[in-house]
Amino acid sequence: MFNSNYFKTSIPEKLILFLSNYISINTVLRFIFTVIISLSFVNCSKKDNYKDRSRATGWRMLSRTGGFASNYNENAKNQQTGPGLVFIEGGTFTMGRVQDDPIRDFNNTPTQQHVMSFYMDETEVTNLMYLEYLDWLKKVFPPSNPIYKDIYQNAVPDTLVWRNQLGANEVMVKNYLRHPAFSNYPVVGVSWVQAVEFCEWRTDRVNEVILAEEAFSSKDARFKANSKAIFSTNTYLKTPSKVYGGIDSLLSGGSRSKNLLKLSEDSTDVTKKNIELYVRKKDGLFLPSYRLPTEAEWEYAALGLQGIRSYNSHKGRKKYPWSGQYSRSGRRSTRGDQLANFKQGKGDYGGIAGWSDDNAAITAEVRSYAPNDFGLYDMAGNVSEWVADTYRQSIDDEYSDFNYFRGNVFTKDSIDVDGNYVIATDKDIVYDTLPNGKLFAITLPGEILQVPVDEDDVFLRTNYDRSDLRSVFNGDRSSSRFVGDNTDVLNISESNKRMYNSPLHSVNIDGDGNVQRNIDKNNKRTSLVNDGAKVFKGGSWRDREYWLDPAQRRFYDQYTGTDYIGFRCAMSRVGAKSITPKKPKM
Repeated sequence: MFNSNYFKTSIPEKLILFLSNYISINTVLRFIFTVIISLSFVNCSKKDNYKDRSRATGWRMLSRTGGFASNYNENAKNQQTGPGLVFIEGGTFTMGRVQDDPIRDFNNTPTQQHVMSFYMDETEVTNLMYLEYLDWLKKVFPPSNPIYKDIYQNAVPDTLVWRNQLGANEVMVKNYLRHPAFSNYPVVGVSWVQAVEFCEWRTDRVNEVILAEEAFSSKDARFKANSKAIFSTNTYLKTPSKVYGGIDSLLSGGSRSKNLLKLSEDSTDVTKKNIELYVRKKDGLFLPSYRLPTEAEWEYAALGLQGIRSYNSHKGRKKYPWSGQYSRSGRRSTRGDQLANFKQGKGDYGGIAGWSDDNAAITAEVRSYAPNDFGLYDMAGNVSEWVADTYRQSIDDEYSDFNYFRGNVFTKDSIDVDGNYVIATDKDIVYDTLPNGKLFAITLPGEILQVPVDEDDVFLRTNYDRSDLRSVFNGDRSSSRFVGDNTDVLNISESNKRMYNSPLHSVNIDGDGNVQRNIDKNNKRTSLVNDGAKVFKGGSWRDREYWLDPAQRRFYDQYTGTDYIGFRCAMSRVGAKSITPKKPKM
């Protein structure tokens, strides 16, 4: 039948009306549906054709016939937050003391610095965390074996730091480290060197768990570790077949590894035969190294400036990790209580009986006080903390104002004449002789031996020129010339040149193992600063309020522990600066 409205409609409508007169509605719907599905397949096909192509060459990165983009991994993961860590988004801040500095100490002059995003331990490393490390060392390197006797012993914190010539503190000497009542208290008596070794051990154990949980290694591989079958992250990434002593049932005993191996052996597909059976850095599974935070990172994290941020600026300045200018709480329920564990005055470490204003006489259990704006606990008080930096008075922001750090000692993996990585064995354990004559293991079996960078590595470089850079650009007059026992510095041998006139103690061990300790009694020494002087930050239970300012800095010998210095670990952030995108205020 003729439609009287035909001439009143537009051209597209006329077409639909015409089709409706001669084609059933079901046929039209089927036609439209078929067109939509076809177009979607065309779009998907086009997308699939280009998503794995190189933006440089247009070549396919994953192909039956091979490819050159070895780092391409479409399933790679972003960095995950490691156990115990809190994310700290990086930014710009004023490093150094900015208020209440009547002495005008050259030690902490304010400088403008920028730190990249990183992670930091929520709390200080506790006795329980450190005891896990000691238990692992005792199991893997039993002290009863003469070869390993120094490994465990020199990792144990110095519990004698609690002794005092005029104090009755033996209860802490005997109980603080191991009694369960102190399990969640910060570990003390740990030297800077011991803290660094703990960080390295923690890195390997965390990545070892990841390897097992991703089913690449045997689930119980980490429990079967011994001195000849140890997991090292660096060794695994460089030469994985050498990890766990090359024991295949441990290294490739996971279900995922077995399935990949079977798939590779059974398949005729070239790409499947080339399946990598080991985790690589490109997979994004392994975490970066745990380490001590740099001084700039620690101070930035302690301040927690995001609590006073308004858009891209800070509203005022902060004196403590918490908000406000006072060390006491203003809340009704806790009014008058201290917000950190520190010494209020001479002979006052915890207030009056029945109303302990900081709830501690010595250290306090971690998380006893409110966290700062980053979610970090005890960034003021409780214990001071080691940081990675070598101590110098000045911060040279003219040379570097980005990720500032003093203490770089660059090394590289040792490679033999055949081009193979040199893996340490029982005979290759590298020890450092401490000033007290004890031996400290710095390279354990299963790790790749490290050697200093040499002239071939630094030739014509402009960014660094040697392996040990702890004394580079000291920045003050006393370090602008070499010092020695005489005034004729030009005749001092290269090996005896030093930046600071600090004592030169020495230890000699003869062929029979006898230790000869020589104390430098020269009364012409003018400084305790040397390349072994390491920075520690934050006030402790022994300190007055003056030291709670995160900008305060002091130094101590790297081989010595005390009853008021602990530490926490940090980890670099790889990838984007922020975890969540910036949200402008409306």
